[in-house]
Amino acid sequence: MLLTRRAWLGVLCTAAVFGTAAQSPSQSVQLDKPERLPLKQEPVQYLYPEQITAHAGKSTAVVLHFRVAPGLHVNSHSPKDESLIPTALSIPAESGVKLDAATYPQGTDFTLPAEPQSKLSVYTGDFAIQARITAAPGDHLVEAKLRYQACDQQQCMPPKTATVAIDVIGK
Repeated sequence: MLLTRRAWLGVLCTAAVFGTAAQSPSQSVQLDKPERLPLKQEPVQYLYPEQITAHAGKSTAVVLHFRVAPGLHVNSHSPKDESLIPTALSIPAESGVKLDAATYPQGTDFTLPAEPQSKLSVYTGDFAIQARITAAPGDHLVEAKLRYQACDQQQCMPPKTATVAIDVIGK
């Protein structure tokens, strides 16, 4: 049975604590600080832009850049199977910014080893969504949403909605 680093550290710490109880009071055990484990990487990362200046009240083109973690793929906006969850961008109505339109890249054909006769339409690596937004006058911290489902070659993770933070300045 293989243990993860975190589980292994837990076993070591537990053994050290119970081992201390068996020692005489004059002995002490010096535990080293556990090493920092790397933070889990999100399946899809929003890259840029962090700030957009738009003409208030006029539709403005914006290109939003994303990166899918290595070894993973997400369904394109137009998956070949209706039961698959498409990648989709949305902006909350109360944000002061309206999403007029979004153009998604064409997906790449992807074949799973378990089903070589089926092709999926997916995004891997870097991809960009071309959007048109209309901003009200002022500074708006927009928490856009990117809904997607990430998978590796054996299984899919539960669908996720990631926050895409963008500072939109309507001038």
